[in-house]
Amino acid sequence: MSSTEARPTPETPAAPGFSAPLMLLALAVGLAAGIGAAAIGGDWVATAIATVEPVGDIWLRALQMTIAPLIIALVITGITAAGAAARAGRLAGRAIFTFIVILWCSSLTAALLMPLMLDVWPLPTGSAAALKAALSGNEASGTVPGIGEFLRSLIPTNPIQAAASDNFIQLIIFVTVFAFALMRLPDGPRRLLSDFFSAVTDTMLIIINWVLALAPIGVTALAFVVGARAGSSALGALLHYVIVVSAIGTIVWLAAYPVAVFGAKIPLGRFTRAVLPSQAVAISTRSSLASLPAMLKATQKLGVPAATSEVVLPLAVALFRATGPVMNFAVALYVAHWYGVELGPAQLAAGVAAAAITTMGAVSLPGQVSFYTSIAPIGLALGVPVEPLGLLVAVETLPDIMRTLGNVTWDVAATTTVSARTDGPLTPEEDVANS
Repeated sequence: MSSTEARPTPETPAAPGFSAPLMLLALAVGLAAGIGAAAIGGDWVATAIATVEPVGDIWLRALQMTIAPLIIALVITGITAAGAAARAGRLAGRAIFTFIVILWCSSLTAALLMPLMLDVWPLPTGSAAALKAALSGNEASGTVPGIGEFLRSLIPTNPIQAAASDNFIQLIIFVTVFAFALMRLPDGPRRLLSDFFSAVTDTMLIIINWVLALAPIGVTALAFVVGARAGSSALGALLHYVIVVSAIGTIVWLAAYPVAVFGAKIPLGRFTRAVLPSQAVAISTRSSLASLPAMLKATQKLGVPAATSEVVLPLAVALFRATGPVMNFAVALYVAHWYGVELGPAQLAAGVAAAAITTMGAVSLPGQVSFYTSIAPIGLALGVPVEPLGLLVAVETLPDIMRTLGNVTWDVAATTTVSARTDGPLTPEEDVANS
């Protein structure tokens, strides 16, 4: 994405052989084989685990090697694109401000509600222990630091070392400052650097697609090890994960309706009817970008002037994913719960910031592609293992549908709210004409 134009990035095609159903099938086959091996028993099971486990680990390492350069590039291009759009005019600036407020509220929602949900309905102790033992090589990283030590650790003395040591909260802080400084450069150097980091993003996404082409092999290997070590407990744990993460995404999705009602003064029934076709496209395609034409029609029915919707909605698709912070942070918090990592207010604050900032740089990708790269920095900022993400990505289909459904609904709600605050209320004649 150019630094001077905020536009939706085209959907990056999945790598040859990559598909969500194939990944889900690989998970099922690996778990079934592992559970079957555990039931049969014998010395050969340990030999099989020792043979298969490196395959899954190599696949995870291949994914991890893209995180640091991709996060650097995404944060820089996201912030510079938002800044360029805000400079383009009052309407775009108001839209960007609205998006940022909602994204931070989304991230805060995860910090407040996810621990509460896990207290009310925790992962069964036996399942948690079995899963942790199944991934015994992936321990939580050390003890939680005190508030003073944590605050001092936020500022990197060496950003390169921070990237090399997977200290992503330091890296994100430095890259954010770098991006705001980049926006102060003259147009020529700013374009040059922004285009460079945009090219880095595209290159990393090609590599990720290559790695995901091998996902059936990697996921099968990981699932076999988990099934062989955890037995049938793994099935209940994965179902618990899908329900909890989808539920917190549902809460944020439903919050879009009162925002449209009170923020844009639109009757609930009218908003619901107008947004329904774009929601149907979102569910069937799992793509906000593919839902853009339907969203434009929805805002037209809701009386948003074309001059407004044709600016705000493309910005929303490019920069605004309301369910991203809450669901990405929720996954990291779930892994912390899984491993018994106690998180204090300072660590939760770091997670809130990481979830909100990295979402601004996200691109329009299939959920399985963006899953690891969006959540790993949050997990690393919290000090929890990221290796379980290689297993959880295989059950991302239902949560990804909820992500897209919520994003599309929020895109329309935010656009109507920005329009109401910018263009003013419709006259009775205009309201009748657009109803």
